[in-house]
Amino acid sequence: MFIEEFYIVFPEGDVQEVSGRLPFNALVDLNGNPLSLPLPTNKMIVFRVAGIKTSENRGSSETFHLLELMSAEELRPYIKNSGAL
Repeated sequence: MFIEEFYIVFPEGDVQEVSGRLPFNALVDLNGNPLSLPLPTNKMIVFRVAGIKTSENRGSSETFHLLELMSAEELRPYIKNSGAL
């Protein structure tokens, strides 16, 4: 039996388990759920998967998705109306 575990690592170091692998550069919410584009507004808390680290052990693997917090300005290209604040 092989066990795969997936985690998100917040910028301040907190770790939370998630249900599956996330793609590199994916935009996710506080729970590690991928967000669908376009975003309704740039005034929301959004993280980007900035790195992925996998550690394989005998009978298991752990994948850590390193997150970075995106600013409102960085989210502007991802919103419906790019003229919004």
